[in-house]
Amino acid sequence: MREQGVHKLVHTVRFESARRLPKTPPTHPCHNVYGLAFYLDIHVVGRVDPATGWVFDFAEIERAMKPLYDRIDHHYLNDVEGLENPTSEVLVTWLWDHLQPKLPGLVKLVLRENDVSRVIYRG
Repeated sequence: MREQGVHKLVHTVRFESARRLPKTPPTHPCHNVYGLAFYLDIHVVGRVDPATGWVFDFAEIERAMKPLYDRIDHHYLNDVEGLENPTSEVLVTWLWDHLQPKLPGLVKLVLRENDVSRVIYRG
């Protein structure tokens, strides 16, 4: 019998948040409050469980993300503990730190803040 290969699941979560980057110079556009529609790609790897036929239930990824989503979607990120300077690098690390204990097989997060800019974090 052929050994089952490794699969990568990618689940995308969209959320909208406001932020300002207080460590930028006052003349920098990100020094003022602005809003973004973020897209977070959550990458999980593993082998297919023969009993279920899947690596990981996408609903479990959504459940792991839900408490974080509730804290950041349509909220001012600077008011969230740990996100006082919510650059995308800080935000994706904060998300990783909260998701990783709940998602076995988590290998990568990709946080897109617009069509041309994204941060890739592998913990």
